Amino acid sequence: MNATQPSRPPLQPIQKRRVTPRPKRHLRQRSYQVMALESTAKIAVNLVITAVSASALAQLLPYHWLQQAKLQEISTEVKLMEGHVNGLQVEFSRNFDPQQAKSIRQQQGYRFDPSQRRVVLMNQDRREDEQTDSLP
Repeated sequence: MNATQPSRPPLQPIQKRRVTPRPKRHLRQRSYQVMALESTAKIAVNLVITAVSASALAQLLPYHWLQQAKLQEISTEVKLMEGHVNGLQVEFSRNFDPQQAKSIRQQQGYRFDPSQRRVVLMNQDRREDEQTDSLP
């Protein structure tokens, strides 16, 4: 009976903290300031992005126009070369055509059939020049 009992601390009533209501006016004012700051930051970032993209376009447009001009020039040259190649292909196929071999040999060798007559054309202007030079 004489056992020692654990000592208990004296019970004290727990004090409730007072919750002081904050004035809502300050919270609203602070939230408006935060929203205004956030909106200003967004607008500033968007302006910076717009300025960067505008300067990039200003640098890229002349390069694009130059490339378009070069492309147009190259396509014109390609059309000219296609015409030249088509002419060469026609001549090539004509040179290897067995039906035209005789006329090709005549053109390249200046040989004529005995049944053909040679026709020599004289230039009229050349004759007049020769006659005026020979006059005293």
